[in-house]
Amino acid sequence: MAKFQGFTSAHPINRDLGLLIIRLGVGFSMMLFHGYDKISGGPELWRGLGAATQNLGFDFAPVFWGFMAAFAEFVCSILVVLGVVFRPAAALLAINMLVAVLFHLNMPAGADNAGWSGASHALELLAVYVGFLLIGPGRYAFSLMTRREGPRA
Repeated sequence: MAKFQGFTSAHPINRDLGLLIIRLGVGFSMMLFHGYDKISGGPELWRGLGAATQNLGFDFAPVFWGFMAAFAEFVCSILVVLGVVFRPAAALLAINMLVAVLFHLNMPAGADNAGWSGASHALELLAVYVGFLLIGPGRYAFSLMTRREGPRA
């Protein structure tokens, strides 16, 4: 068992433990408070979610794009928590948050959640997911912890 190195140490254990805590907090939060309702909402909800892609010029297949947003927020959040297929999951979540930011910025002035104040949460999560893309899941990822070292028998 590794010895705790203290909060001021730049020891890799602290870095990996910090990544685990952020992965668990952000992943469970996204999955439970955003993704679950969307993935279980069905095609009518997905059509409304998919309409947000019109800001990017995608005005076709809104049910598909809405499902992909719900999939990212629920399934990819589970993958982030586990640290499995981590970078592709983080990439899908980052793209999803970029679409959310653009959606809020393109809302009519005076609408609920319009502008930067409405986009702020998605912008914060976009930064987290891009950070995850760059740094990876850390040592305490399920996929790394189950990997056997050395030659296989």
